[in-house]
Amino acid sequence: MDPGLRLSKAMSPPATDEEREEMAGVPYINAVGSLLYLAQGTRPDISYAVGVLCRFCAYPGQAHWKAVKHLFRYLKGTLDLKLAYGGPSFSAAPKELFSAYSDADHGGNPDNGRSTSGYVLHIGAGAVSWSSKLQPFVTKSTTEAEYVAGVDAGSEVLWMRNLLTEYGYRVEGASTLHMDNQSAISTSKHPEHHGRMKHLDLRFYWLREKVEEGIIHPVFIPTDQMPADILTKALARDRVVKCREMLGLVE
Repeated sequence: MDPGLRLSKAMSPPATDEEREEMAGVPYINAVGSLLYLAQGTRPDISYAVGVLCRFCAYPGQAHWKAVKHLFRYLKGTLDLKLAYGGPSFSAAPKELFSAYSDADHGGNPDNGRSTSGYVLHIGAGAVSWSSKLQPFVTKSTTEAEYVAGVDAGSEVLWMRNLLTEYGYRVEGASTLHMDNQSAISTSKHPEHHGRMKHLDLRFYWLREKVEEGIIHPVFIPTDQMPADILTKALARDRVVKCREMLGLVE
């Protein structure tokens, strides 16, 4: 998706009779459904774009349909991409069974000001679980948005630990959760910083609890090393290519 494009409900429904007639024959829901299936299965790089397009299934406008066709053209040009779990970026003896990354785009939704959470879990060099979704409420700061994204990612980390344990793997020590916001990490580790978050629903205190229990260990990485960046916003082409590589999507 073009990083300069901000799709909104104001772009729908069609304004003229001609536009309404044109959009009446457009298979928007079917097209977005096909894209959603792909985004959930093998193409995490389109998850954010598909999530945005899903918001307009009830009353799509021409701008939304144009964005759908643009995404199909992108897929046509990247048909050879596949998820790989080995290769040059894979360590033969990883310190942990899997790695986790979370990110957020603060206030990116032009319709309601909500932020988008994104996370990805890796086994080997490739993504095995990922998500891109709107947060359930408006956050007051970037720190708050990143913290809420960390809660979503932490829940998936706990699920992955339990799954691997059921498969017979020994999951020892805390699982690392990579985040690119120092303040959100500090908030998750130090209870005295929770005054800035006290207005949040109590369920969002869950991350701090898991950190205290030694199950999750948040650590900082720079944004340019954050693969979940592509799950929270539209990016420029060079950044898209870099994030695809970090997700394990290769030719």
